[in-house]
Amino acid sequence: MTPPQLRDRRAKIVATVGPASHAPRMLRQLFLAGVDTFRLNFSHGSHDDHRRAFDAIRALEAELDQPIGILQDLQGPKIRIGQVPGGPRDLLAGQSLILRLGTTCAPDEIPLPHPEIFAAIRPGDTLLVDDGRIRLVVTSHEAESISTRVVAGGKLQDRKGVNLPDTVVALPALTGKDRADLEFGLSLGVDWVALSFVQRAEDLVEVKELIRGRAGLIAKIEKPSALLDLPRIVAESDAVMIARGDLGVEIPPEEVPGRQKEIIRLCRQQDRPVIVATQMLESMISTPTPTRAEASDVANAIHDGADAVMLSAETASGLFPLEAVAMMDRIIRRTEAHPFYAASMQTSAPHADTPNRAIAGAAVDLANALSVPAIVAFSSTGASGRRIASRRAARPTVLLTASPEVARRMALVWGIRPKLAAEIADHDTVPILAEEAVLALGIGHVAQSVIVVCGFPFGVPGTTNSIRVTQLGGV
Repeated sequence: MTPPQLRDRRAKIVATVGPASHAPRMLRQLFLAGVDTFRLNFSHGSHDDHRRAFDAIRALEAELDQPIGILQDLQGPKIRIGQVPGGPRDLLAGQSLILRLGTTCAPDEIPLPHPEIFAAIRPGDTLLVDDGRIRLVVTSHEAESISTRVVAGGKLQDRKGVNLPDTVVALPALTGKDRADLEFGLSLGVDWVALSFVQRAEDLVEVKELIRGRAGLIAKIEKPSALLDLPRIVAESDAVMIARGDLGVEIPPEEVPGRQKEIIRLCRQQDRPVIVATQMLESMISTPTPTRAEASDVANAIHDGADAVMLSAETASGLFPLEAVAMMDRIIRRTEAHPFYAASMQTSAPHADTPNRAIAGAAVDLANALSVPAIVAFSSTGASGRRIASRRAARPTVLLTASPEVARRMALVWGIRPKLAAEIADHDTVPILAEEAVLALGIGHVAQSVIVVCGFPFGVPGTTNSIRVTQLGGV
């Protein structure tokens, strides 16, 4: 396995921790196999479970002296039917079905304990039950009942989830459970918080106020309504996750690939890291190799320009978590080595429409023109690293920061190799720290040059204004 500090791929891997991967020895193996950020899924497991995993990851980080990101994924509101009277029921296409507000109802009805739905639903709206296996269309509704027609039938069972692709439901993005989980995660020191059920940009504002800069906020795109407010959602977030599972239930499957490309390109234009998630190597939950379609799916996400790709049940509960990470690592490497990859990244590069973006673009262009082995960026917030990453430079970017929190968040960002370094004291310190970092990572050798990006006055966020060419061994 390649030591993590010497990985030469650009896109990152996020792996979910669960029963198959929570042991410290397995976490270590997964990280060495290619994981850059670990996801703690708060839809499952207790706080004690997540605390043990968190502590094990931080111990591994200290052992290997390598920043590791930890992502807390909040469950969000879950819309479910109640208990089906008389047990599971077979629904046939064309028949009528009434949904009744509350937890009890007549024998021929189905309970739906969500008053928000009854307030928002309209005739013609669709309800998808059990991940879309059952499809209902609303024919009429009253204050406490919704009359529907079954379009696609199946066996209806207790507590199955309900998706509402045509309806904006006035549900808060944060539930009581989410609030408690969020405070717990922030007290541990998670690096990222992923928010479910985002419908509009305003859903992110309250959560950002609760986080108060203690972690980066990831907007999960899984609702059709989010697609209508996508530019504002991306602008309000620190990163984006394309949660294709729920999104693929609520929009036609044939629309998902195009939407994925659209979201990734918008994130690059706004310098936001973007994760592609759900069902990437799903067959590897139970088999040691993926299907050809799954390998193509991962490769296409990389060709689209994703910062990271995510494994869910493959590493959380699957039989082959280590093999899944190793396979994803190999697919990324092979894809990034293909001649078409660099060309596709160039055609979708963001515009240099601000001074900071112009400097990032100039640094990348200069690195390409001089064929230097690396770009070195000094940053107190990680913003300059994200701007350089959005240009998808052909050379690795070493991001030097004095903040462990920033270094860990940057483990999610395309092409960034985060490394802790002392604060810049003066202009003479800049080339010294840059040379030490590049040589320690084994990227370059003496007599080569590197591109160094930093800001003056030193240590002040948002002041990136300097590009210099520094020769290794020349200080």
